[in-house]
Amino acid sequence: MEKKRYSPGVLQYIPFFYVIWSDDLLSYSEVAVVKNAIEHDDTLQKDDYTYLTKYLNRNKPPTNQELKQWKSTISNAQIKLVETDTYPLSTFSQKMVCHHYAECPFNTHLKDIEINLGIQPNHYNHLFEVAIVKEITSTFYDAHEIDNLLKQDHSTVVDSFRHLLKAPIFDWSIKRTKETFRAHVLKQVEFLAHNGMGAMAYPSAYGGTNNMPGYAAIFEHLMYVDGSLAVKFGVQFGLFGGSIQKLGTQQHHDTYLAATGTAKLLGCFAMTETGHGSNVRGIKTTATYDKTTDSIIIHTPGTNDNKEYIGNALDATMASVFAQLIVAGKNHGVHAILVNIRDEQHRLMPGVRIEDNGYKLGLNGVDNGKIWFHQVRVPRENLLNKYGTIQSDGTYHSDIENPSKRFFTMLGTLVGGRICVARAGLGGAKKALTIAVKHALKRRQFNDSIKVQEDLLMDYPTHQLRLTPAIASCYVYGITLTHMMKEYSDPSIIDKRKIETQAAGLKSIITWFANATIQECREACGGKGYLMENQITDLKGDVDIFTTFEGDNHVLLQLAAKGVLSDFKSEFNSAGFTAVLKLLSTRLADTFSTINPVYTNNVDKEHLYSSKFHKHAFDYRTRKLTYSIAMRIRNYIKKGIPSYQAFLKVQTHLLTLGKAYSVGLAYDTFVTYTDAIKDEKYRALFHKLGVLYALHELRKDASWYLEQGYIGGTKSKAMRQRVERLSTELRPHIGVLVDGFGIPDHCMTAPIAR
Repeated sequence: MEKKRYSPGVLQYIPFFYVIWSDDLLSYSEVAVVKNAIEHDDTLQKDDYTYLTKYLNRNKPPTNQELKQWKSTISNAQIKLVETDTYPLSTFSQKMVCHHYAECPFNTHLKDIEINLGIQPNHYNHLFEVAIVKEITSTFYDAHEIDNLLKQDHSTVVDSFRHLLKAPIFDWSIKRTKETFRAHVLKQVEFLAHNGMGAMAYPSAYGGTNNMPGYAAIFEHLMYVDGSLAVKFGVQFGLFGGSIQKLGTQQHHDTYLAATGTAKLLGCFAMTETGHGSNVRGIKTTATYDKTTDSIIIHTPGTNDNKEYIGNALDATMASVFAQLIVAGKNHGVHAILVNIRDEQHRLMPGVRIEDNGYKLGLNGVDNGKIWFHQVRVPRENLLNKYGTIQSDGTYHSDIENPSKRFFTMLGTLVGGRICVARAGLGGAKKALTIAVKHALKRRQFNDSIKVQEDLLMDYPTHQLRLTPAIASCYVYGITLTHMMKEYSDPSIIDKRKIETQAAGLKSIITWFANATIQECREACGGKGYLMENQITDLKGDVDIFTTFEGDNHVLLQLAAKGVLSDFKSEFNSAGFTAVLKLLSTRLADTFSTINPVYTNNVDKEHLYSSKFHKHAFDYRTRKLTYSIAMRIRNYIKKGIPSYQAFLKVQTHLLTLGKAYSVGLAYDTFVTYTDAIKDEKYRALFHKLGVLYALHELRKDASWYLEQGYIGGTKSKAMRQRVERLSTELRPHIGVLVDGFGIPDHCMTAPIAR
């Protein structure tokens, strides 16, 4: 191939042209950026301008021959691209001119192109020879500043808790037997309780600070130590203590709450039953009031009606037992009753039988057990009676007359547990990603020459695509859960049904996300990720169950979908559903008109990166799914099919709606937070993370959007390419992004992460 000699004016643009034509992402707006720079570049001659503008036509790309000429010119200069230069590609281009010509002043127009197109050199290290430098991650962003943005109002609480975790009792080690593991975790829980962390969400009168959002913030950090610690801590102070706080009244608070917060009283939360799983309303354990003795008799009627998988079952002396409350022969629905299950010598109380669940896939530091009750009698006062009480004359009374409303109101007070489970799962994903990224920033493998140093794993586009969208998702979900807990803890919000819908959906998609992410991180670390010492194996086993407890994800997504369908009303029956349909007809019966073809195939960067587009897309999907499912149910009911059976017929549709609603909710919450960030630099970073999350999620459902005609094939392809490009643009900052999670160094003891 005959070598072509370019003028200095053209030569300095050759690397830029080679870059923008190599990834097939040159949009009209990007053409405008380059053309604007060229038009204002007074160093160019007329022939230079003519040559350069010739290759700014998206419909007439350069020939393969011309691309090879550009590549040959770049290679012959024998210049290395230095990623740590302030403007790497601009500097590289100027050095190349210097190689061929005597004079080569820095051209600021090149810098403008590099900035406006968001060009990151790491994305093109397969195009140029890159200088090997010690710095493998940019210092443009400060991890401490990012951490502060994530902590929001909880910096003081979180920072003090991180300091507390430096205590030797939290040092990680492999524990082979469940007995040893459980004993150690119990000591950790007692240590935290002694330092005031257990009672944090309780009122000050009982040793707390009434700070439920702060409690949720530290809860995620427990996963950085150990999943078993997070769960046992949550059972003791969140579930058992939370049931007393939220469902009990003053007498219960005064008697039990302070002792629970200091772990002097160990308790368990006995709701789930072997035969009924997530169907809390259908549990069989009975709590029958005996007026002659003014007591309540707790009983397990059948072999499979026992309480199952109860955390703290072997250490606890008291249980918060959920049972069907029967007064004067009438069943008033599920209520919670405090039951002593062991005496002061830790012997089982008469009529109580407990069996160890044994070894599990993970969380073997948690003492899960099965509990049976045989005619166990407790005082009437042990009924947690905030929403329903047995009066001194032996009659039942509740200010909430509707049993269904009473049931959902009672469960709604415990939504905080679902939010905390989601945060724990997210904590597991963050730690796994941090380990995987730190490993990828030092582990090298392969190159096109045995004479040079091998490439870092993190420099491979496939590796970036495996990890970076997940990091962006962690930021989105973290901000969302913080906001949700703030809403849940707001005393001015009396009706928690909307938050229950949101928590049900987000708990599902986040715990599924966490499991998928941890698995990806395990694989991304190869054999090292399979070693227990590197802790991803523990995270895999521990987080797996999060998709099941505090509500099975499939069940919770249906709950979320029904909340959307009924304007956040959780009750459904034939009469009630007619009203729901009327509501939907006014809100959702708009004609989903054919989207403008210009819109469906718009691949412009500004459009694809616009939160307006993302919000519209997520909202369109949720509204369309809501409308179509409502019409399906209506048609089934018109045919005489009972509403329960109608819902069974659209069950998979409900799951899809629940996911769509939750993804849109998370993105909308994140964008609202991002728009309020005062620092422009970090607002831009968070915006880019939000764009990556949105495009990544939209791509997952691309087939649906294509079926609906909402996007065209060209746009779908462009969205995929943008996900890849964004993942690479964030590569220089990926180390800072995982450090921004704020995981304490003393919790990052995996050898491959050190």
